Amino acid sequence: MEASLNTAHKNPSYSLAQRIGEIALDKKAREVVILDLRPLTSITDYFVICTGEVNQHVKAIADEIDLRLRPTEKPWHIEGYQHLSWVLMDYVNVVVHVFDPETREYYNLEKLWADAVVEKISDDLSD
Repeated sequence: MEASLNTAHKNPSYSLAQRIGEIALDKKAREVVILDLRPLTSITDYFVICTGEVNQHVKAIADEIDLRLRPTEKPWHIEGYQHLSWVLMDYVNVVVHVFDPETREYYNLEKLWADAVVEKISDDLSD
């Protein structure tokens, strides 16, 4: 289900998710989306999902998110730096998934969480 998470849904977690999406776009991430999981689960409020072209691009996106959010936002946990096909960054209320294309297609989190409201994040130049 694709929709817009309009201003009525803005909260600190959503603002963080938006900021993460914008940072990912600045590093040329593809297919950046925010999934609103609040009505579906208590594990987190939002997923931010994006794709890097190759392993080093995945690392560059994750590194840039970490760098630009510190010192005000520090991830509780980061996983996936060993293989760089899927880096998960847990900011508690926002969980970031940076995938390579094959891993994103294989796990297909958007389909797994198909009942979530999805917001595509894009820069104005690519629309």
